[in-house]
Amino acid sequence: MSSKPLPDDYLSYPLRRYGMDHDRYDWSMLPRRKPVAWPDGARIALWVVPALEWFPLNMAGQPFKPPGAMQTAYPDLRHYTLRDYGNRVGIFRIMQALGRHGIPATVAVNAAVAVRYPSLIRQCNSLGWEIIANGLDMDHLHHGGLDPAEEKRWVDQSLALLRQASGQSVRGWLSPAKSESFQTLDLLAQAGLDYVCDWVNDDMPYAMRTTGGPLVAMPHPIDIDDYTILVNNHHTEDDFRDQLIDHFDVLYRESSVDNGRVMAISLHPWVIGQPYRIRALDEALAHIMHHRGVWAATGSQVLDAWQAQQA
Repeated sequence: MSSKPLPDDYLSYPLRRYGMDHDRYDWSMLPRRKPVAWPDGARIALWVVPALEWFPLNMAGQPFKPPGAMQTAYPDLRHYTLRDYGNRVGIFRIMQALGRHGIPATVAVNAAVAVRYPSLIRQCNSLGWEIIANGLDMDHLHHGGLDPAEEKRWVDQSLALLRQASGQSVRGWLSPAKSESFQTLDLLAQAGLDYVCDWVNDDMPYAMRTTGGPLVAMPHPIDIDDYTILVNNHHTEDDFRDQLIDHFDVLYRESSVDNGRVMAISLHPWVIGQPYRIRALDEALAHIMHHRGVWAATGSQVLDAWQAQQA
């Protein structure tokens, strides 16, 4: 096996120092920040984010294979069609489950899905769902080795396709596999986006610094998403339900009407949209929505309410 030596600057970071290795945001402890009150005396802002993804059959998988990537030799039709099941069938079970509990969604969409499944975009619009960008597709990963001009083309193309297909302004961004380069945040702000979902280090929104203007990091954890729990961790459907409930219960205890929290739930229709799994989501949502003081909102609604109280 041949190997290439690492470049001399591989482990060099321009901001290596005590503390953080970047200056994208100020260090702050959540209990010491200005409290946020959600509308109508809510304690929890419930933010549900299904992802409509497209995994190319001939994935290059560079610089790494994203979660859900093809697994076997080309053509890996078994995994390709399972992922496609989410866009053909699974997403509609999620729509029905959310509808039963009066929960709007913020759906993260690969631009390729808008091209291949325009009817899905129309259906999301008809439900009043917010659409945010999820990059071009799951084989276009943003990373440090990507040419900045090429990455800018990917961002601009993704937004142009989604804005045209949906008629929405598209204010939010989730990178495929949450992968970024050092310039991704700058490019997102330059493209007119308001929030990003790639950073998983908080329970509340927080402001980020970019060269393109303001951008807010929204809490979008991976620990309690369906792929992590059911596929990666091999837990049961009841485990998934119970972990969502436990997550909510702790946030609910920590919050109050004048000091709210965000609970974000990330869903993959090809995972949770299976007939034997959808019950777990339905039961978790029933538990959450049974509590007083839960505001089911879109990402933009959460962002606007938070920003209005930051002055």
